Amino acid sequence: VQLQASGGGLVQAGGSLSLSCAASGRTFSSYEMGWFRQAPGKEREFVATINRSGVSIYYADSVKGRFTVSRDNTKNRVYLQMNSLKPEDTAVYYCAAKVEGGSRYVYWGRGTLVTVSS
Repeated sequence: VQLQASGGGLVQAGGSLSLSCAASGRTFSSYEMGWFRQAPGKEREFVATINRSGVSIYYADSVKGRFTVSRDNTKNRVYLQMNSLKPEDTAVYYCAAKVEGGSRYVYWGRGTLVTVSS
């Protein structure tokens, strides 16, 4: 599966952005989807994950209550709604896919840059 994230940009602290990840192929609904981010000079970190049906969702503590992940299997898309953004949310955001229950994400999209100004 090929993934492409979009929707990044520049936003002031306290603002919102909505990221989208488009997936190719007919098997999108077979995959658990995740969002990750990598800030300048830092390692990539987990942001959120959503299972195939969209029922099971987990967030990193740093974004819990501010970010919402969702998916539309009819459109082969996964979304990340980001509210109350902070400067520390500045990063390149990536979407990724793995077989549900698998140990690692095997498909990664090209990231989209989110910059939050103070």
